[in-house]
Amino acid sequence: MSNVLIVIDMQNDFVTGSLGNKDAQMIVPNVKAKIKEYADRGDRIIFTRDTHGENYLDTPEGKKLPVKHCIKGTDGWQIVPGLETGNCEYIDKPTFGWLNWDGFAEDDKIELIGVCTDICVVSNALILKAKYPEAVISVDASCCAGVTPEKHKAALETMKSCQIDVCGEDK
Repeated sequence: MSNVLIVIDMQNDFVTGSLGNKDAQMIVPNVKAKIKEYADRGDRIIFTRDTHGENYLDTPEGKKLPVKHCIKGTDGWQIVPGLETGNCEYIDKPTFGWLNWDGFAEDDKIELIGVCTDICVVSNALILKAKYPEAVISVDASCCAGVTPEKHKAALETMKSCQIDVCGEDK
């Protein structure tokens, strides 16, 4: 059994950049503390990076969300300063959910944190739960932010309905 932390898209463009918001900015200290907790134990930490090319606005996603963001190699594509730690792994994903989640065991504990709760966090949590139905998949709501607070809460409810453990919610 392994403990794995997956940090979803904690990139400048989603926190302070073109798609950033105050909720994403507010979770940065919680995210940093969670990463430190896993790093101090020597657990596996994976960062995903939303990754687009210069032609983003010409893609199907770009036509529906016409805001240039996370263009590979730009400052907006980089992980928020102060979050990265030694021995991290990186996945550059071209869309919301990564379909190639491999290397996990059915008895692993996989925790997801990051942004946006209602897009990339929920997508990856559901993919992981479908691929590894016996693994414990969890999301720490205090380390996640959505496009809006309402969408954040709706995504948490969706994940709970799909047997993903949600902790860290304000009561």
